[in-house]
Amino acid sequence: MTINLNHTIVPTKNKQASAEFFAYLFGLEVEPSRGHFTVVHINDSLTFDFAERDVFESHHYAFHVSDEEFDMIFARIKEAGLEYSSDPMHNNLGKINHRKGGRGFYFYDKDGHNLELLTRV
Repeated sequence: MTINLNHTIVPTKNKQASAEFFAYLFGLEVEPSRGHFTVVHINDSLTFDFAERDVFESHHYAFHVSDEEFDMIFARIKEAGLEYSSDPMHNNLGKINHRKGGRGFYFYDKDGHNLELLTRV
């Protein structure tokens, strides 16, 4: 049996703005709103469904990407002026890691979610 994650809800203060910013950083597109969700397709089987909440905890989302995708996303992160770090606690600001011979880093989105990009798992 193969189990695939179909969607996850991303809590946010402003679903449209957060979805658009996320889509911009990752080179994706925002779909037309579905009810109270603003949706971004991550791949063929997974969507991020952005939903507005008054209060929520920070979530961690990790993305395995190709070296080419890493370069494009990393360039957008720097262009947007976002801080990034080689570690999940954000102690090594302005650095990336090289775990398992790849590259990776962490950054916070506008809602405080801790996002991770990595080229090797």
